[in-house]
Amino acid sequence: MPKITYIQFDGTESSVDANPGTTVMNAALDNLVPGIDADCGGECSCATCHVLVDESWMAKVGQPSVAEESMLDLNPDRQPNSRLSCQIPVTEDLDGLVVNLPEFQY
Repeated sequence: MPKITYIQFDGTESSVDANPGTTVMNAALDNLVPGIDADCGGECSCATCHVLVDESWMAKVGQPSVAEESMLDLNPDRQPNSRLSCQIPVTEDLDGLVVNLPEFQY
């Protein structure tokens, strides 16, 4: 089972086991990780599950879709490594994934 580490803006870490086939957002919600609100329930229509993917994981996580890009463009805290965690499917290849949560979600 892949392990994902979520790092809060203050440096607090939460590492969780994530079921393949779910999303990085759902793994956070299932494990009560603070900072992932997921107001739209994973429909890619808000940015309350915004994460900053650790640079070393960007290639494995992949690029955002056009719809995700549109949502991210509305976010003033967007970074080159920004993703919506609802749009990142958990696979065995993501075992060890590290994502940071932006300050505004803290």
